[in-house]
Amino acid sequence: MCRQTEKGRAVSEPTFAVPPKAPANVRVATKQAPRAAAAERVPDPGSELGPTGRPFPALPEPGPRRAPVEEAAVDQAAVGQRSPATVIALCNQKGGVGKTTTVINLGASLAEFGRKVLLVDFDPQASLTVGLGINPNEVDSTIYHLMMERDVPLDDVVIHTGIENLDLIPSNIDFAGAEMQLINEVAREQVLARALEPAVSRYDVILIDCQPSLGLLTVNALAAADGVIVPLECEYFALRGVALLKGTIDKVQDRLNPKLQIVGLLGTMYDGRTVHSREVLQTLVNGWGDAVFHTVIRRTVKFSEATVAGEPLIAYATSSAGADAYRQLAKEVLARCPGA
Repeated sequence: MCRQTEKGRAVSEPTFAVPPKAPANVRVATKQAPRAAAAERVPDPGSELGPTGRPFPALPEPGPRRAPVEEAAVDQAAVGQRSPATVIALCNQKGGVGKTTTVINLGASLAEFGRKVLLVDFDPQASLTVGLGINPNEVDSTIYHLMMERDVPLDDVVIHTGIENLDLIPSNIDFAGAEMQLINEVAREQVLARALEPAVSRYDVILIDCQPSLGLLTVNALAAADGVIVPLECEYFALRGVALLKGTIDKVQDRLNPKLQIVGLLGTMYDGRTVHSREVLQTLVNGWGDAVFHTVIRRTVKFSEATVAGEPLIAYATSSAGADAYRQLAKEVLARCPGA
């Protein structure tokens, strides 16, 4: 279960002032300055301020995958079983903010650190499925069948990706009709939670890639999750919708899923050369405080190239700045969710 981060103040109508002068120990890229590799790397812990204006914390190297329950367990029936998975939904009602890219690369990073990870494509557009090199039109069983047909077992739906410890439940356009069908279901908000029950004991982390809406499918994802990560493009329009999303999360927490917590807000598509990106990120930190991840995902064409290749950036360009950023994010997520 994820540790609750400090709740920030919702900023419904952000205002932008003259950007603050950069601290003396932070170099701001200018138009004339050549692009240096050091400007793209993740800062050393405690040595300098990161893009969020805070020093990077010293995060421990992730340990090995959680061991099965030992003989000393109180419940002897649980001996040898894996601890329940930590379920995290990546959610934002605005599209194009980096949800799918984050699910792919965060999942691959966690798998690299020895976690057994299941990715759930919970969007009829099937971007997560395509991003892992799978043609959704050639998939026989998807998340739609797992949710809507009780006789479909988990093993019939799960696809093993080319990455060790990384599996996928795919989606396709058939899933577009699921929301209408769920309207008449009993306990319709908890259908996904029931469908994922067999997976919880088989994986360490389950990441759900939500569609860009706050409809019934997204509510299902939040009801099934232990925590929420909110990817947020460093642009004005993306910032405006955070308060609305926070309201939905609060309602689900109050009425359906009391354990639900915000794991963190993630700045994506950041370009430190522009005043606007720096202002949006600073406004986010001012409103949400420590709930904002220290890691920031910068704009780079490598993400698009990896998508075309059907691979996580972790595998496509393993030593790139983007891959290192997602490894750093994985460390932050594991630090905030100690059970993962």
